[in-house]
Amino acid sequence: MQTNQTQPILNSMKKVLILGSGALKIGEAGEFDYSGSQALKALREEGVTTVLINPNIATVQTSEGVADKIYFEPVSPYFVEKVIAKERPDGILLSFGGQTALNCGVELYRTGVLEKYGVQVLGTPVQAIIDTEDRELFVERLNEIDVKTIKSEACESIEAARKAAAELGYPVIIRAAYALGGLGSGFCDNEEELNALAEKAFSFSPQVLVEKSLKGWKEIEYEVVRDRYDNCITVCNMENFDPLGIHTGESIVIAPSQTLTNAEYHKLRALAIKIIRHIGIVGECNVQYAFDPESEDYRVIEVNARLSRSSALASKATGYPLAFVAAKLGMGYGLFELNNSVTKTTPAFFEPALDYVVCKIPRWDLSKFRGVNRELGSSMKSVGEVMAIGRTFEDAIQKGLRMIGQGMHGFTENKALHVDDLDAALSAPTDKRIFAIAQAMYEGYSIDRIHALTRIDRWFLQRLENIIQTDARLRRVESLDKLDADLLRRAKQHGFSDFQIARAIGLGQKMDMDSAVLMLRTYRKSIGVLPVVKQIDTLAAEYPAQTNYLYLTYSGTQSDVQYVGDHRSIIVLGSGAYRIGSSVEFDWCGVQALQTIRNNGYRSVMINYNPETVSTDYDMCDRLYFDELTFERVMDIIELENPYGVIVSTGGQIPNNLALKLDAQRVPILGTSAQSIDNAEDRDKFSAMLDRIGVDQPEWSALTSMDDVQRFIDEVGFPVLVRPSYVLSGAAMNVCFDNEQLTKFLQLAANVSKQHPVVISKFMLNTKEVEMDAVARDGEIIAYAISEHVEFAGVHSGDATIMFPAQKLYVETVRRIKKISGNIARELKISGPFNIQFLARDNEIKVIECNLRASRSFPFVSKVLKINLIDIATRIMLHLPVEKPAKSLFDFDYVGVKASQFSFNRLQNADPVLGVDMASTGEVGCLGEDANHALLQSMLSVGQRIPKKSVLFTIGGAKNKVALQDAARQLVEKGYTLYATPGTKRFFDEIGVPVTLVYHPHDKDMQPQALDLMHAHEIDMVVSVPKAIVSDPSQDKSYPVRRAAVDLNIPLLTNPRLAAAFINAFCTIRLDDLDIRSWDEYK
Repeated sequence: MQTNQTQPILNSMKKVLILGSGALKIGEAGEFDYSGSQALKALREEGVTTVLINPNIATVQTSEGVADKIYFEPVSPYFVEKVIAKERPDGILLSFGGQTALNCGVELYRTGVLEKYGVQVLGTPVQAIIDTEDRELFVERLNEIDVKTIKSEACESIEAARKAAAELGYPVIIRAAYALGGLGSGFCDNEEELNALAEKAFSFSPQVLVEKSLKGWKEIEYEVVRDRYDNCITVCNMENFDPLGIHTGESIVIAPSQTLTNAEYHKLRALAIKIIRHIGIVGECNVQYAFDPESEDYRVIEVNARLSRSSALASKATGYPLAFVAAKLGMGYGLFELNNSVTKTTPAFFEPALDYVVCKIPRWDLSKFRGVNRELGSSMKSVGEVMAIGRTFEDAIQKGLRMIGQGMHGFTENKALHVDDLDAALSAPTDKRIFAIAQAMYEGYSIDRIHALTRIDRWFLQRLENIIQTDARLRRVESLDKLDADLLRRAKQHGFSDFQIARAIGLGQKMDMDSAVLMLRTYRKSIGVLPVVKQIDTLAAEYPAQTNYLYLTYSGTQSDVQYVGDHRSIIVLGSGAYRIGSSVEFDWCGVQALQTIRNNGYRSVMINYNPETVSTDYDMCDRLYFDELTFERVMDIIELENPYGVIVSTGGQIPNNLALKLDAQRVPILGTSAQSIDNAEDRDKFSAMLDRIGVDQPEWSALTSMDDVQRFIDEVGFPVLVRPSYVLSGAAMNVCFDNEQLTKFLQLAANVSKQHPVVISKFMLNTKEVEMDAVARDGEIIAYAISEHVEFAGVHSGDATIMFPAQKLYVETVRRIKKISGNIARELKISGPFNIQFLARDNEIKVIECNLRASRSFPFVSKVLKINLIDIATRIMLHLPVEKPAKSLFDFDYVGVKASQFSFNRLQNADPVLGVDMASTGEVGCLGEDANHALLQSMLSVGQRIPKKSVLFTIGGAKNKVALQDAARQLVEKGYTLYATPGTKRFFDEIGVPVTLVYHPHDKDMQPQALDLMHAHEIDMVVSVPKAIVSDPSQDKSYPVRRAAVDLNIPLLTNPRLAAAFINAFCTIRLDDLDIRSWDEYK
């Protein structure tokens, strides 16, 4: 049914442009791959031609068959205008690509580009977006309808800030206007703190906002949907576990809210609808409130006129596909004309009601950065999140704490925390505070005392105390046969895992934990304590749900799913929380596998718990278990499904680590055998195998004592690479240049894994790194891709800039790489995807490591090659016929370059340099007719800019200086002014490159100071290469220059080879000469 009003928009829209969000970064991650994919699906259903601009080559939305045309270009006004001029779309969607797409769209609107080409903005009008983004306009608009906002004063000087704070009354919060990721924001309790913070804030921004602090109030959020006929519904409301003062992205979030009274809930709901009607939003938005439980007073914090990370969470929590509906509303439909595509039976006009609790927990990776500040606040630092579903809060929170993968088993039964000052640990929010609460409860703190320190609602604290009480009861059980079914079931309903229960009743003291867990599992099944499978039905069972959107719980008596046991299910294990080293590229791999399984007549089953992903979307597979990827839960599901097989090779390291345990339970693992996976993962076994088949590798040794270490180092000399077995993205890998670094680091590595010894190998400097991504069948390679890093070895492959096909390898090198890979594949009998990393110097080739799973670069090489490697791998694992792709490898006339996105601006004080431990949060991949064109586009996509007039050099180490001499000459020829610090200037003087001298901050009395020039915006780009990486940034005199570049948003390059390549690219190519081509135009 279509009303005649809908017709005009639909009929005039033949082609629509969607802006993606670019590389994943902190604060803007995988949730936009999810919302963009949904929007594209909705438009395709309407027969509209879709054009997508998104340089993030690892996403599902940039795959074949999602959009009609894909441009891997930067999402910036310059490039988007070029695409508009070429494609001439009728409409554009701005709300599906995060802040990046929104800012870009607003800019195109302001400069008249959209008007010039006659492009209509679909969904929320641009003026409404500007009203919500601009602080002062926003407050004015809400004052018109008497809605309260947080009082704030914009100040231009410290005096004004003091005066404003005195009028508002302490405590206040200070924010730098035009803030870069919450820089220079923080709380002040008195004038002394204000002076210190205001000075810092003014160094970043001409204007500072002083706001009344509502610290300790609750933070509540509503997701609201409105159509152009002014129909509104609220889809989900959520509340933060932590009180106000912590960014929503940093807080544990519970949906639906648990602590509001009915009256409070309806009061805030009515307000949310009033606000979005007044601002005139079409589609979806979220309203964030501060709420004071004492007085029922409220303030509106902000309104996001776009899909946000909470919308992804709300969609997954309720099963209401927000992004899909928002895209349809943008096309002019009314809510009453759409069906909810999850339940299939209810219209989109029904509000979901939940009979379960959902808990979102952020995942941080702060330990990967040197010198970073761990305290959480108004600026976001988390890199991913998980969502747990349970029938009780206790169940959901314990599930969630296991899911974040930080080595915790739940709320209890973890390794004891060593906290010097427990009160301080409770009052300061950090990434570990929830475990400090557990510690405090064990030590007998009352709920009131914890509430006073944390300001967390007592309702949540009481629930956490229930978990502690159940734990205490378990600890009183003397032996397994004394554990009765009632207590066991209660523990399970409170979210205890078999591991926690086994440890609590002391089984772990009698045997190793793995055996203890299996013993408890057998006992639990024998007394009939088993989980049931529940469907997420979006209307609390008022209407029959047809969704296969499932979770497991012990609160219930029968399952909602009838299992036929036909042996046609294939289970794909997902990749869990996004983190540094494992993000959207593994989601792409999982989704591709699901599609191949489905297309070949099997039942596709996904287990994953990350709400930001496309793999957890309701229509990506036949059954979705939104649940844990632990051995216990995966076994529960396998026993119910009785599958044909399980795929562990597309989800990164989490499924890979389960392979041996599942194999021991006789689970059919598809593809490469678990034994082979272990032979490649265990450094010791792998290296011994390479020696046996005569493949070269850097000298190594597996060590268990400090004396052995000393002996090995006397033999090979420094630098050495130290790492434990079973790593993902080099967790706890390090290069050590001297004995002091080595001893310090070995203490860390030993904590990482006790069963496996630490492996030390000779670290090779000035060596090329080459990667081979491939798929094999029974040890024979079927398809492969060889790519090369721009940077020399020593930068983690996840951070490196990668060119494919390799541009500068000898033919002989390529031949030998193929031969070695063939030998390894045969020896390990690989069936499925794998990746090998090589070092190449002159013609010497050594193997560093081999992963028998899809690697981060699979989507990148698949899309550049235009051969879907995961599709081939999945077919092989299903024993389906596969033909070898005929084309010879170097047969295409274009180059792909993958560049990494860093989020150092969010990580205060961290030193922005690269090492063997991975630091990037995302990546882009751009295509070009040659390496320079592709490199230039990909560097611009990750936020680098071409400098206007001046570049500052501060380079340590003679080799690094030599590597950059040609780049410096190119800049001078192009008319740039160069600045350099004393050592670098001496080198440039000797080779006759004119530079101006500036001083490091530690030469306090000398002028001119590098930092002063940077603050005065005299410098457009900084090239700062450290001589060697030190563990304490304060030891490095160029650290303040690098950190200031990040904080002042000045493009920074810290690798000599990448800097030289980028400078060469922008000195030899004019932006206007870049050829803007869509993916299908590269033949």
